[in-house]
Amino acid sequence: MTEALTNTIRDARTARGWTQAQLADQIGVSRKTINTVENGVFVPSTIVALKIARALEVPVEDLFDLEEQQRS
Repeated sequence: MTEALTNTIRDARTARGWTQAQLADQIGVSRKTINTVENGVFVPSTIVALKIARALEVPVEDLFDLEEQQRS
C-alpha cells in the first residue's frame, strides 16, 4: 500500500467565500500554488501548510490527511 496526502482546503476556502487568489494573497503564494495543492498535484511545505491553516483559521490536522491506496 502507498499513502497519498489528501486535503479539504477547497471546502474550507469556499466556506469562507474566498477564491484561490484571495487565499494565495493571504499567505504570499501564487494562485497556481493553491490550485495545485488543492488538486493534490503538489504537496506543500510545512510552512505553506501552516500558513494555509492559519489563514483559514482551522487546525492543520483538519485540512490534511493521509489516505492509504492500494498499488495496482
